[in-house]
Amino acid sequence: MALRSRMRDWLLANDPAFSRLRQASRITATIVVSILLLMAFHYLVAPLPPAAFGLAASLSIEGGLAVRDRTIAGQRLTRIIAVLVGVSMVGLASVLENHRYVSDVVFLLIIFLAVYGRSFGPRGFAVGMFAFMSYFTGAYLRPTLDQLPALFFGAAVSATVAHLVRTRLLPDDRYRDLLRATASVQRRVDQMLLQLAEIARKPALSPADRRQLHAAEERLKEAVLMAESFIPTENRRPEPQPGLTTSDLVINLFDLHLAAESVMVVSFQSMPPPALVEAMVARDGGRIDAEIARLGDAAPRREETVKALLWLRNVRQRLARSLAKLTPADLEEPPLHLSGVSARWKPSLDDPALKAAIQITLASGIAMVFGLMLSRERWFWAVLAAFLVFTNTRSRGDTAVKALQRSAGTVFRIVVGIVVGTLVAGNIYLVLPLSALCVFLAFYFLAVSYATMTFFISVVLSLVYSLMGVLSPHLLQLRLEETLIGSIAGAAVAFVVFPTRTRTTLDAAVASWCDELKGLLQAARGGASGLVLIARSQALDRAYRDLAAAAKPLGLPWQLVTRPGHVRQALAIFMACTYWARVFARRVGTDAELEGSDFKADIDANLALVQTVRDKASAYFYQVGRIGAPVDRHLPISKDDAELGLEMIGVSLNRLHL
Repeated sequence: MALRSRMRDWLLANDPAFSRLRQASRITATIVVSILLLMAFHYLVAPLPPAAFGLAASLSIEGGLAVRDRTIAGQRLTRIIAVLVGVSMVGLASVLENHRYVSDVVFLLIIFLAVYGRSFGPRGFAVGMFAFMSYFTGAYLRPTLDQLPALFFGAAVSATVAHLVRTRLLPDDRYRDLLRATASVQRRVDQMLLQLAEIARKPALSPADRRQLHAAEERLKEAVLMAESFIPTENRRPEPQPGLTTSDLVINLFDLHLAAESVMVVSFQSMPPPALVEAMVARDGGRIDAEIARLGDAAPRREETVKALLWLRNVRQRLARSLAKLTPADLEEPPLHLSGVSARWKPSLDDPALKAAIQITLASGIAMVFGLMLSRERWFWAVLAAFLVFTNTRSRGDTAVKALQRSAGTVFRIVVGIVVGTLVAGNIYLVLPLSALCVFLAFYFLAVSYATMTFFISVVLSLVYSLMGVLSPHLLQLRLEETLIGSIAGAAVAFVVFPTRTRTTLDAAVASWCDELKGLLQAARGGASGLVLIARSQALDRAYRDLAAAAKPLGLPWQLVTRPGHVRQALAIFMACTYWARVFARRVGTDAELEGSDFKADIDANLALVQTVRDKASAYFYQVGRIGAPVDRHLPISKDDAELGLEMIGVSLNRLHL
């Protein structure tokens, strides 16, 4: 029982709401059940072609990743359309098999439409991915037209199983997911406190310790944002009402994040007693009281740290009470009402979706040409690599990072694949469970590490090749070469055709962050209520997360940044300012002494500073040596007010100009 509890705590700490676990389980269950059903049909009723199994497996993966409709009925409709489109694409590939040049051109056209279809919402994205993977499967496995009924059967089985797994076996449950997400928040707070207790035993706070605590805070922010995403307060009414269960939950989650950050902030000035922090983690009220009594009259700075810890304890208790009042009905969302007439399609090179479609199609075409020069049978690997290297990228730097990740680990994956494939020697009783395990691990780590995902997928391919009796070093070497061709083609196109520089993406992210901060300050100046300001502060949190993601490629050695540490310093200032904006948003609704002209003048001064930052945008990440040192001052968090938050926003922004 203790082991099970520790495992659950570990999963919650690393996978908020078990979202990664559920997605990996859905995809694995869909593939396993679909393949087993098709195998039973194959041996008991009528033989099925290999393409039926291949199509079912690929559509099982896309069915778990691409179908994102909000309602069960919407998901069902998307799957029906996807099956019809998928079988049609396989049939088209079969018809054009003897017209290779025409088939290649059609494949590129399908790639273009699949990518551009993403601009038409979740269903367009899903249908596009089904079309791409189905044509890819048909061109790779080359089924004949008389096999189309069997392929339709395989696709229908896959779609049916995927739908049942999604809606019956592992359904979405907003109430359960929220409880898990808040448990993950609490666990990450505990992790931060445990790190703090360990650091507090050291003689001095080092830069490495600061980075460790900042990393823990980032992980906490991620969990809080996920928990907030399950609360539909903003969708129910423009301004959430105090006293509503979900509104109270929003406030308590917000306060928990703020209190945990405040503990970290004041600990940088005076570390808390390690024994007190450990008592906080254990939630032992008697030990907490005993440790506080033992302190007696502590120094002012340590006293503030202790008060911040007690504030955190009180907030956690309030959060537990608000969760106890919550019911599943509180989290029901109203149906979406789409108003207005959709805009007519007007192709323009200013359209990001059209640019992405052209980029990916061109990269796939280049990969196709060079892949065909290398192998007439295996060139599809190059096209697949070129297509996937653009997935979830923001800039040419992002694309180059993904291309590097995909290529750099291929040699290692090939070695492991040869070893594993040789050891199992095509034994079906070993290949099938190992393949299922690797599929699960691949999609469990998909959101964390693209390289880890591709590693496990490579192992699955090696196991399948060993089962088919075609595994050889030459085959895996050819796969390495085709993958390199696709990755290089994708990176080259990203840098040459419609290049989106990392700096451009970072400019947009800084501008978005500044706009959110300006909106918060202007709303406060106009007398907005506390809950409205909290919602704006949450939007600022999300903008900071996007800003950090946009700056990520700058930390790599091949970027023209002389000191990657400077990037971290700039991000730390934006993170600090986001924190003080949270303090400001929480206090301005409760402070009754903010009616004077000085308060509005201070807001105006900060608005001018924000505009200056917006004008310079990403320059702060490139101008090494222009960032001021942290302010060394006593910050009475336990007695703070909106003026303190407002002052520290200005102090933080001014550090960018020192």
